[in-house]
This record gives sequence, C-alpha cells and structure tokens, in this order.
Amino acid sequence: MTGFTMGHLLGGRIHHMQPAAGFRTGIEPVLVAASIGARAGQRVLEGGTGSGAALLCLLTRVPGLSGLGIEIDPGQADLAARNAAANGLGGMQVVHGDLTITAPAGSFDHAFANPPYHAAGGTASPDAARERAKRGSPGLLGDWAAALARALRPRGTLTFILPSAALPFGIAAMAAAGAPVDAILPLWPKPGVAAKLSIIRGIKSGRGALRLLPGLQLHGPDGAFTAEADAILRGGGPLALTDR
Repeated sequence: MTGFTMGHLLGGRIHHMQPAAGFRTGIEPVLVAASIGARAGQRVLEGGTGSGAALLCLLTRVPGLSGLGIEIDPGQADLAARNAAANGLGGMQVVHGDLTITAPAGSFDHAFANPPYHAAGGTASPDAARERAKRGSPGLLGDWAAALARALRPRGTLTFILPSAALPFGIAAMAAAGAPVDAILPLWPKPGVAAKLSIIRGIKSGRGALRLLPGLQLHGPDGAFTAEADAILRGGGPLALTDR
C-alpha cells in the first residue's frame, strides 16, 4: 500500500504495517502490552489503539484472548483491523470512535492505554495525526481513566505507560476513576540515567498499598538492549508487575 511501511514486532512474529510518515510506533506499546497479566479466555480493552501494535503483541503472547481497541482516527482504526487480519488474530476487534463517548459492550478483565501525554501549549507537530496521538488536553488522563475503568469488572486492571512528569496526574486520575494505583514500574534508559517513562497499574475497587517496583533497565552502557529488555521486546516475554 502506498504511504505505508511493513515492519515487524516481537522478533518477526508479528507483521506490522504503519504509515510511512507521521506518528510511528515505538517500544512503548510493546512494553505496556507485556505488562498486562492476562490469561486465555479473558477480555482486554485498549484505548487509543493506533495501528494496533499493543493489542497485536498482547494477543500473540497470550493466545485465546479477546481484544477490543478503540481508535479515534479512522485511518489508524482501519490499519489496526488490517494488521489483525494479516496476523490471523480473529480475537482482535477495532472500533472507530472517541474513547470517552464510545461505550464498549460487556465488561473487561484488563484495560490499558499509551495515552497522549505531551502537555498542551508546546510546539505543535506539523503532522495532524502525530499531534493528535501525542498531545493531550487538560483532563485527558482523567477522562481516559474514567472511561476505561467503567468498562472493567471489579478487580480488573487499568494500566498506563506515562512520562515521569505525568505520573502524579495518572495516579490521581486512576484514583478518581475508582481504580487506585497499586504498582509503578520505572523504565530506566540505561545505568545512572533517570527513568523517562513508567508503567502504572490500578485495580478497580482495589485497596492494596502502592508499590514502587525495581523497574526494567532498557539499555546497557553500550546502548544495546539488556537481556531482560530483549526478552520482552524481541522474545515476546511478559513484564510482570505482580503475580496477578
């Protein structure tokens, strides 16, 4: 298809088509998908699924899942559906719609997102799709947390991957949505460097104490992925937050 490139995820296990220009998938969706402790037979929901990278990774790692992605960009939603079909993932569905308006049917065991987190007021991207995918309006985290939490069964998990500056807002948003954060996992770029991103997980109607986990070091001093990161990004392994 003109204007698109075909790449691979999880060491070639997944074929992943995405736009040649504009917003491009990084490692964030692979990492957040690896952190979802889903089991065969469960239902998972992703907000802002984009071209489907996270759901593709999650449903490939855990066969037997049913996954639904909601995406506001019609082109990206169509692309995610094409990617699901190309990888033979019949359990993955994609809906074009606004997460805060579109109410998915039924209840889900896990919900997650790599939400737009660039603060409003910064320099806008000339690419409209990239701008929409990366920049959030005031209150967006609260709106997304509320929408995703409403779709969860009691004790279901709600997971975001966020930059460090957005962590207080993410924690507050999940608490307000009735899914208080019970785990924070920092993602260390390399030794001696502050974590730029973290994965946070809340439990709907949860009452457990918040735990700051040791985290994952992504790169060694030579810039190559660590063995632990490589096992997730290329090997398709899990990134455990707890034993749930």
